[in-house]
Amino acid sequence: MSVTPAPLVPLPPLLIVEDNEDHLELTREALVEAGVQNAIDTADTVKAAVSYLHGCKTTDAKSACFPCVILLDIRLPDGSGMEVLRATRQDPDLRMIPVVMLTSSADTPDIEKAYLLGANSYLVKPVAFDDFSAKIQEAGLYWAVLNQPCVR
Repeated sequence: MSVTPAPLVPLPPLLIVEDNEDHLELTREALVEAGVQNAIDTADTVKAAVSYLHGCKTTDAKSACFPCVILLDIRLPDGSGMEVLRATRQDPDLRMIPVVMLTSSADTPDIEKAYLLGANSYLVKPVAFDDFSAKIQEAGLYWAVLNQPCVR
């Protein structure tokens, strides 16, 4: 009797919405160092992030395109990450994607607004490299590996 292995299902990507190249590279390195196996897709503007997400809706392989989590900066060159958050929560096809605000803003109004709009988590970027790396590693492992996503 021969056993046929089950086909490999690709891991969903992580989407990082970040315009600062240094922060993007540190985040990517920390996720890889943590052992996150998912592809890492990026967008550096509100427009690019929304376009990416809407593009997932039109692909045949939606489950392989929709990110398992969006790591979202607030301050972007063409607007606020809150616009991306709002767009995901208003769209029935996107609203179940976890969104983690990853930003340097510790301002109470930003935190409150993010949660009111439906953010799943709010992380303030530490200034020290080691602290930043540790926080990203923990967040990446939780959202990409430990968290059980909603199946579409």
